[in-house]
Amino acid sequence: MTELEKKIGYSFRDPEKLKLALSHSSYANEHSCRSNERIEFLGDAVLELASSEFLYETFPDVPEGKLTKLRASFVCERALNDIAVRVGLPEYILLGKGEEATGGRNRPSVVSDAFESVIGAVYLDGGFSAAKDFVIRLIFADLDRQFFFDSKTALQELVQARGESDPVYRVVYEEGPDHDKRYTVEVTVNGVVVGTGTDTSKKHAAQAAALEAYNRLQ
Repeated sequence: MTELEKKIGYSFRDPEKLKLALSHSSYANEHSCRSNERIEFLGDAVLELASSEFLYETFPDVPEGKLTKLRASFVCERALNDIAVRVGLPEYILLGKGEEATGGRNRPSVVSDAFESVIGAVYLDGGFSAAKDFVIRLIFADLDRQFFFDSKTALQELVQARGESDPVYRVVYEEGPDHDKRYTVEVTVNGVVVGTGTDTSKKHAAQAAALEAYNRLQ
């Protein structure tokens, strides 16, 4: 636990809260102890509030709809899994033998749930201020990243799993002078527009369109 605390940058006053956050239901069933399901439920709510408050304060001129999309890009399962892997969280998750044998330690749903559980544990141990600091430091350290880099890949994987044609992106609108141009990109699947995005670069506009399409198709 001490080793993990150093990696995540938070020292628990009650280390049992961290152990609980790492206890997958398969482990709990084998060891007759509590699982992290309830604390993950709490962590999910804390994460939503902390991230919403941070984005609200950081982007005072951004409308509600874009804030919602921005938050989704930071706190989706894929993004949380990436952060958890980066800090080495998966190796500390307590799993049952069956879950371990079937690759649960590398399963994004298991890893992201454990990360949310840790957020819940930080909240219980140190209060909302500590939990918000934890969320900002680990999730929002690089705002330019925005985890949009995964949106096109995620959409590609989704439509392939559904047996549909590959997404097609095209710029449908440009506005503004050359030094301050904004692009609107549409993405279509099977000839149907499933997402649009607007940004100052074609690349970011396409990623935003992919994120909207991914959320809509899911």
